[in-house]
Amino acid sequence: MPQPRTNAATPAPQATPKTTVRGAKPYSSKQPPATAATLDRLRSKIGALSTTTLKRLESELPWYRSLRPDERAALGLVAQKGIASFVTWYERPASPAWVMNDVFGTAPTELTRSISLQRALQLIRVVVEAVEDQVGDLAGGSDEASLREAVLRYSREVAFAAADVYARAAETRGAWDTRLEALVVDAILRGESSDALRSRIAAVGWKSAGKITVMVGSSPPEPSPSFVAEIRRASSRFADDTLVGIQGERLILVLGGISDQGSAFIRLSELFGPGPVVYGPETKSLVDASMSAQAAFAGLSAARAWPGAPRPVAANDLWPERVMSGDDAARRDLYKYIYVPLVNAGNGLSETLSSYLSLGHSLEATARELFVHANTVRYRLRRVCDVTGWDPLLPREAFVLQTALVVGRLVAASRPAQERTPTRQ
Repeated sequence: MPQPRTNAATPAPQATPKTTVRGAKPYSSKQPPATAATLDRLRSKIGALSTTTLKRLESELPWYRSLRPDERAALGLVAQKGIASFVTWYERPASPAWVMNDVFGTAPTELTRSISLQRALQLIRVVVEAVEDQVGDLAGGSDEASLREAVLRYSREVAFAAADVYARAAETRGAWDTRLEALVVDAILRGESSDALRSRIAAVGWKSAGKITVMVGSSPPEPSPSFVAEIRRASSRFADDTLVGIQGERLILVLGGISDQGSAFIRLSELFGPGPVVYGPETKSLVDASMSAQAAFAGLSAARAWPGAPRPVAANDLWPERVMSGDDAARRDLYKYIYVPLVNAGNGLSETLSSYLSLGHSLEATARELFVHANTVRYRLRRVCDVTGWDPLLPREAFVLQTALVVGRLVAASRPAQERTPTRQ
């Protein structure tokens, strides 16, 4: 028969004993205590270890031998300081922050610019190997294992400290580069003197020698932290150099060496915020980019007068709107690039264009007005397109040509008699 249940407490199950690999030592996060004899030998061998380490650096690292004397001395000082600090650390292990300040505090800031992080880690590896090879002579039989483990722990702390030093230096350089880039963009917008601007251009590492264009528009309402990096990544596919400026709600891109303007402007306009995006005319150098920037901002202000404007739109395509908003640069451009070539071409082109525009774009009415055949009107209008680059048969371009005629007549009337009629080419 089954036994009745009792209220006696059931004994707790015995814990299963842990199994360990034979001969293996359990990992301990604490540094084994250092013996006085080992510490005395370490202190007495600091000079010899430093000399051996420097010799190994010259023999094993070719780039170390090619450094300037001051850079080589600075690195050698870091290596010697690291060995000396190891003795103190071995006696009283400390935090990584202590290691960073004690070892790298003597290194100049410029060292991180001439020595990459990869090379710094190579130097640490050589120093650790030089010390590790001497562990047998530095420690007694019982302390050899603990000293070797201490070398490895210390090398880890120094490696992390080096990475932290380079990360801080990179952040500092990035913040300074951002401020310097903003100064260059601001100088371009204000049209500063060429001497001051050239020095800043050299500092930001600008390399493009031509095809400079400024593109402006609104910035996104809530840009992400990686917004500027995304712009640089996108612009690097089309331009050799890029400067990015964000001034309040405005986003400014200074692009140099653009390979495919059509694709570049369309792709980059997608990164702007809502509203029109305008790009200025191409300039020969970054010093002259202020002209492109001024035209782009003038076009951005006048773009609202053309609701059907494409996005992006060229500042020169907004000449009529810019003239009506009081832009003198657009007025001069219309006179120089449309009215003057049209008058210089002769053959009745300006008269034919004026009649064609005033008579409602009618070829027959223009022919009757000028007492010529309709084919002659067609030929002259094609010549107008060849001379100016604007087609009078297209409504928008006819509007630009009509504005140019009005502006040109006003400019010519305001000039002295000897300057009213442009010289024929």
